[in-house]
Amino acid sequence: MNFDNYIFDFDGTLANSKQCAIEATKEAFAQFGLSEPSDADIVHYMGISIEKSFIEMSDRFLTEDALNQLLELFREQYRQLETTYLCSVIGISETLEQLLRKKKQVFVVSSKKTDVLLRNLDHLGLGRFIQEAIGSDKVTRYKPDPDGINYIIQNHHLNPARSIYIGDAIHDIQMAKAAGIKSCGVTWGAFDAKALLRENPDYILNEADEINTIL
Repeated sequence: MNFDNYIFDFDGTLANSKQCAIEATKEAFAQFGLSEPSDADIVHYMGISIEKSFIEMSDRFLTEDALNQLLELFREQYRQLETTYLCSVIGISETLEQLLRKKKQVFVVSSKKTDVLLRNLDHLGLGRFIQEAIGSDKVTRYKPDPDGINYIIQNHHLNPARSIYIGDAIHDIQMAKAAGIKSCGVTWGAFDAKALLRENPDYILNEADEINTIL
């Protein structure tokens, strides 16, 4: 099937940010006096907002104020580390460029806040390919709820039947299904093929240039 509209996740899909997220999360939890979550737990929750995942990973109840302090610690740590650890997925820049040459529309829906998302896209030189990128602050409900995709579909008057969401996490596939559009899981991010296949995505890809096979 041909698609006109390609909506991407960011972390683990366009960008290799796993180590950056792991290091920033552990440092933030340690500074806040919480037990550091394991690498496996941090990776498991990648794809959903830190507003939700940090509550799940905390070893004690967090008030709203405490959670906000922890989030700010994380964001500061992430900003310090992103120039060292954050890099684009191999082949993704060329793939996005080809989508534009084919007159496709390209969007990003991420669990990051929008200002951080835009900063990261520009840092990696990917912002020039994206028509609009939105983060968690643009929606009421976070992944796997479909608010992010619905925002893009409605505001850009897209045909859902000609739209696809591409992400590396099970939450991405769940969100696409909830929004009623096609889903594509990619195996170069947080989740392996076996985990992604349990969510029954419409497509599953192992390399960035394979996105060209679903033009």
